Amino acid sequence: MISTSDGGGPRPARPAPPAPSTFVAGWLPRIRATLGPRRDVLDVAAGAGRHARAAAEAGFRVYGVDSDLDRLRRARAGGPTARLWAADLAVSPLPRDRFDLIICTNYLQRSLWPGLRAAVRSGGFVIYETFTVAQLAHGTGPRSPDHLLRPGELRRVFADWLIRHDEEHRDPTAVAQVVAMKP
Repeated sequence: MISTSDGGGPRPARPAPPAPSTFVAGWLPRIRATLGPRRDVLDVAAGAGRHARAAAEAGFRVYGVDSDLDRLRRARAGGPTARLWAADLAVSPLPRDRFDLIICTNYLQRSLWPGLRAAVRSGGFVIYETFTVAQLAHGTGPRSPDHLLRPGELRRVFADWLIRHDEEHRDPTAVAQVVAMKP
């Protein structure tokens, strides 16, 4: 596809940014309505920014973190929808009680769970969706058990929060999904 720049010459158009997860996209407006004026969201492992853009469109003030600077550059090129920074959260912990919503998809680092939980303000939410061990049967996605949830594991991480959604399914991909509100 070709677009015309202000200089009049043709240039290649940017590729369309990746679409957000339908799970995340479906929950963003519901959570936004529940939070009222509170609106700070963190996209963990933000990658190319698909959830950062969706959250911005839903009216959130968006922050994104990823350890891969090149992916963050692609996110920035897709539109200045978030305040982005490159960091390894195992080395640079998140601030406590800072975010009204944390989104984490297709990323699993169990050692980060206490910091993610602590970074959500009381009354705030987490939207979490990532692969389970059942994904191994699909032959795609992560292969290491370090990056695959065991049955019921994600639910247990947020068991002391108000669980608004909890589902694990096998098709088309094997994922666990949780939406939880911090008391």
